[in-house]
Amino acid sequence: MEQVTTGFIVYGVHKDGLLDPIGEPWVDDGLIKKSKKALIKNGLKLVEWDVVISSKQETRDAFKAMKQNEEVSSVILFCGTWVWAAHLLAAIRDYAMTGKDVLIWTHDGSQGWRPVGGFVLHGSLMEIGVPHRFVYGSSDDIETIQRILSYVHAAYVKDWLNFSTIGVFGGRGMGQSCGVADPSQWMCRFGVDIDSRDTTELIQMAQEISKNEIDAVMPKIKKLFGKEPEENEVNEKSIRLYLAIKKYVERENWDWYTIQSFPGLADNYSATCFAQSMMLNDGWATSTLSDFNTALSTLLLQKMGTEPVYYGDLQHIDKKNREIKIIGDGACPPSLACDVGPARFAEHGIPTEGEAGGLSVDLVCKSGKGCLARLGRVNGEFEMIVVPGEVFEPSTEEIEKKRKECNIPFWPHAFFRYDGDSDVLLEHWNNEYGVLGYGEHLSKYLEAFCEITAIKCVFP
Repeated sequence: MEQVTTGFIVYGVHKDGLLDPIGEPWVDDGLIKKSKKALIKNGLKLVEWDVVISSKQETRDAFKAMKQNEEVSSVILFCGTWVWAAHLLAAIRDYAMTGKDVLIWTHDGSQGWRPVGGFVLHGSLMEIGVPHRFVYGSSDDIETIQRILSYVHAAYVKDWLNFSTIGVFGGRGMGQSCGVADPSQWMCRFGVDIDSRDTTELIQMAQEISKNEIDAVMPKIKKLFGKEPEENEVNEKSIRLYLAIKKYVERENWDWYTIQSFPGLADNYSATCFAQSMMLNDGWATSTLSDFNTALSTLLLQKMGTEPVYYGDLQHIDKKNREIKIIGDGACPPSLACDVGPARFAEHGIPTEGEAGGLSVDLVCKSGKGCLARLGRVNGEFEMIVVPGEVFEPSTEEIEKKRKECNIPFWPHAFFRYDGDSDVLLEHWNNEYGVLGYGEHLSKYLEAFCEITAIKCVFP
């Protein structure tokens, strides 16, 4: 998970050492210090404003500084005490109009009359229609901290998407109508530019990869798989394609990408399984079949999760036991392998989906809490289904049995046990692919992203 920077501004009228009727400071500096420490402990980087704001000019100065700091994608307004909300609204509204996000944190307790200051600002922002999240709770309460973290991380990803470029190699793969994108909608909604290329130059670049470049990447491959792949033309093309994709996206300054895979590239040069596996393992957000919705789902889970992301087919759903078998067509980050299903080399193996063949990855994903999710569109409008649960590892004997059930046992498998209503899951699932991310917090983070981007979020 990437470190996120957020602004931290304390507000309140009774400040600068002003004492309440019993002689105590209205603004509790110790509580503020403790609250900031809790955020930093949970991975946030704070850009602090030294002045407790209350006047229009103080507020304007603070938010002007936050606007000009490109690292800051959101601001936490910490309630120190009561405030004249009208003095803060114009500057907060102006900041929010830039597309950045605002969170009000009111630490519970009677001291300082913080709830009063929190509610009046929360209500005033609602009155004028400024989107924000209102959080009420203690810095000692993990649920309170998680509500802050989820919103701040979601704001960061939303801000990251703005001005980003997703590259596209080739056209629509396998006739998928549920992964296509409208470039104008993506620019309007997310600020993302879609930049497309055919695969002619990519193939040429792969052919020009030198022997030295191949030799240089072999130690990394060996570390992930325990050995080097067999030396032959098909395997070498898979490695060349991986290196060419990486070189191409870096040259074009693409922030993430998707690739058609087949028909086309996998028939004419090499299947993309190995290349996609390695790029995912390297931390690139991507997808096959030029599936934009899976690519964006991968990006969200990658930036908010704790491990590389795996996307694969929902190959079987056991409604009774709430278990899903996820089988990718040869692509999976090798570092996700468990001990009883380590990462091994395999072949793509499906002649109707890539005549050229190529390396693929054979593994079983390791256990861990997380979620399965995918963004899609319903009648042209974005909707995300989020399924909390955990990846589990069957025993060695069970794994071998389960892998044979699909008749392609050498493709990567993940076994996911989910919470919720199976019928709701099936009704709202919007593609063959499911995107699997690790991290118990992920479902709340995705929910926050949907909140700030006005996307309908469905939990089974």
